[in-house]
Amino acid sequence: MTRAWILPILFLVCGSLVATAWAVRGFPGAAVLLLLLMFVLLAGLNSPLAFPRSISAMEAQRRSAVDGRPIVYWRAGCKYCLRLRIRLGRSANRLHWVDIWRDPAGATAVRAANDGDETVPTVMVAGQPHVNPDPEWVRAQLSPTT
Repeated sequence: MTRAWILPILFLVCGSLVATAWAVRGFPGAAVLLLLLMFVLLAGLNSPLAFPRSISAMEAQRRSAVDGRPIVYWRAGCKYCLRLRIRLGRSANRLHWVDIWRDPAGATAVRAANDGDETVPTVMVAGQPHVNPDPEWVRAQLSPTT
């Protein structure tokens, strides 16, 4: 199991324990509702499943050189990465996403851009790093033809 799945699994385990306690106390409907709405949603949002498929940093750099699209370096469980992903909506699929926990070269690129820190999201546009940029700005970096 990779560390990207630790937080979602903790949400599911904690949610199951709370839901079980509520069910035992005589509130089975509320327990199911709590588990489904709160903990499963939190687990899904904090998992890699909420993001477009990640590629390697090398592949992202190659693709970005060809099509000019920005590269987003991210990691699961990062609330700023999740904010960027949600606010970009469907436009998120037009970016190249690199999970720094799955790709050591991606983590190295982020550290090089952030004075040794793994600060995400780091968005590379034309080789220039932008740390935790406004989602509207990122959307504006996508040309209408891409």
